[in-house]
Amino acid sequence: MGFAINGKFASQRITGVQRVAYELTRAMQSHTKSPTELPVLIPSNATDLGLAARPTQIGRRLKGNLWEQIALPLESRRDTLISLCNTGPLFKRRHMLMIHDMAVYDVPHGFSKEFVMWYRLRFSLLRRQASTILTVSGFSRNRICHHLGVDESRVMVVRPGADHMDRVTPEPSILERLSLVKDRYCVLVGSLDPRKNLRRVLEATRLLKDLDGFKFVIAGGANARVFASSDSAPTLDSDSVIWAGFVTDGELKALYGSAACLVFASLYEGYGLPPLEAMYCGCPVIVSSEASLPEVCGDAAMYCDASSVEDIAAKIRIMATQEDVRAMHRRAGLEHARKFKWDGAATRLLEILQTTH
Repeated sequence: MGFAINGKFASQRITGVQRVAYELTRAMQSHTKSPTELPVLIPSNATDLGLAARPTQIGRRLKGNLWEQIALPLESRRDTLISLCNTGPLFKRRHMLMIHDMAVYDVPHGFSKEFVMWYRLRFSLLRRQASTILTVSGFSRNRICHHLGVDESRVMVVRPGADHMDRVTPEPSILERLSLVKDRYCVLVGSLDPRKNLRRVLEATRLLKDLDGFKFVIAGGANARVFASSDSAPTLDSDSVIWAGFVTDGELKALYGSAACLVFASLYEGYGLPPLEAMYCGCPVIVSSEASLPEVCGDAAMYCDASSVEDIAAKIRIMATQEDVRAMHRRAGLEHARKFKWDGAATRLLEILQTTH
């Protein structure tokens, strides 16, 4: 008997959850005597992860949920399975599951009714099967214990790192393409998911029209299906807002490197990786004081009231116009973000594996 990693994330688009799975897997394999000690089981539609040990492809005829519920538990029946992306086989014994947040309980209005019902059912089953539940913050640990009725001793916190940005090469061509000038724009990262609070941030831009030439760049989130909904799509009559669409890691690093700040006024986060990534790249950060963000960002960020358009605008104005404030937060962010290393996260997870299995 040994351990195996649920590699379903290799077939998905990389967002924060998949980023955590990939970086933890990569860092854990580097700690073992041989990377093959932690095999990664992947479906046939997975992309190349570039890991030290070649992943093992299983269940060639199955994909998605069917692959995870049928092929994966059969292949890993003798091993403890490590699932790092909120889901895993519902009836797998010897299972360690990472749950990133309890959004389907805390903010269900951000999802369809079918999605909420399905994930609540999943969590109710997985909490019984998973001998250990992993999560990414003290905030999420408290919410998991509250909603799933799990004892605190079964929930372990493994805080993600930010130093993967060291491997990213900036692509400054995006600055020229979007006609951006250093310190004359701020970055917004996220989707039009109501939890991200993008609507209020965009409303705040209306109060900043006097900042001549200052731009607001939105990376990600320009989803046509969302915009088709009059309930969720913000309307803008300003050319100061630039929809960059989905950007590469290199483009995002370049945006961070020359921005006046990142604005991340989210209403709910299990962790909040973008603010840490921005800090790591030397970008001053404005975040809300909601959920896990104070725990993650500490004293290195400027905080705003997520419910107040006026306060969001006021904080952006300070960062946009006061160079000394930007410099102070840039230094504080760099120092803070460098405390969060994937090597440390992997060491923590390996210790949990050794002590609980």
